Amino acid sequence: MYPRLVIDLKKVKNNLDRITEMVKGSGCSLMIVTKGASADMEVYKLLNESDIDYIADSRIQNLKKYEGTGKERVLLRLPMNSETDQVVKYADISLNSELKTIRNLDEAAKKQGKVHKIILMIDLGDLREGIFFKNEDEIFNAVEEILKLKNIELFGIGVNLTCYGAVIPKKDNLSILVEIARKIEKKFGIKLQMISGGNSSSIHLIGKGELPEGINNLRVGEAFLLGGETAYSQKLKGFFDDAFTLEAEIIELKEKQSVPIGETGVDAFGNKPVYEDRGIIKRAILAVGRQDADPDGLQPIDSKIDILGASSDHLILDVSKSDREYEVGDIVSFKLSYSSLLRASTSGYVAREYR
Repeated sequence: MYPRLVIDLKKVKNNLDRITEMVKGSGCSLMIVTKGASADMEVYKLLNESDIDYIADSRIQNLKKYEGTGKERVLLRLPMNSETDQVVKYADISLNSELKTIRNLDEAAKKQGKVHKIILMIDLGDLREGIFFKNEDEIFNAVEEILKLKNIELFGIGVNLTCYGAVIPKKDNLSILVEIARKIEKKFGIKLQMISGGNSSSIHLIGKGELPEGINNLRVGEAFLLGGETAYSQKLKGFFDDAFTLEAEIIELKEKQSVPIGETGVDAFGNKPVYEDRGIIKRAILAVGRQDADPDGLQPIDSKIDILGASSDHLILDVSKSDREYEVGDIVSFKLSYSSLLRASTSGYVAREYR
């Protein structure tokens, strides 16, 4: 069936082994983030047999699939109050920033006879989740209230960078997180087990020897899946960037002009497209679209193919310059960006093949 996501498990394992060696060699524990592959169970088998410490995902539905694993399960997205019972049932640890939610987790854990671990998130300026780092009184008040709860363990603190505000992790800003952790430990006479210093965008600090002392955990998804760090979008040495590829079938192949005829408005998604006049070109239409993958994150493996655009169900290519004589029914392969992999792995219309 096409379109299909092709997963090379040998390449996935290579990336897993290398990221494990890199992160754990730096003195950090390792959370592997699985949402990019949408809880693929063949990938999960590799994780469950590996030396990683935690399996992390943003969706409870995915963590539920990992029931019985020997790894601790971590919920990355802040819990919804409506799902606290499920969070306690299927996640050993969750990332949190709101006291109301933490109190509800405490109640859920009490009902289930459990102690639920939390990582209190600190916002260092990326402006996504967390208590803003300059509001120390709010941080200390939150810690004080958390420590009163009998079924919640304050396991550590963490930060997220790059995902929203594109703030790059540096020694300077991550050192602030370590400083906050030390202040909490001193003020309350406790020891935090984890200071989680971000995601794949923090990987570049390891190679430079600039990961601050005290950071003892990283949460890694894209570097493991696609072989690149996300601060500067650089490929990591010895990693594969094509462990996941997308294949789609040509359903029309015709020579047409490259600019539409007539007055143009907006496309099906409300965007006003801009067209380059290439003259008469050979246009291939593939049976894959925005519902299946992010077209902006697709890179044809045939480097002489250009992507012209996409609608919900169709991807339109210029194959005029290719050395290959394509025909209707032929398959075109693509490397994927993280956004495109995420959408393709989530789509119910994209099949999977393992190699």
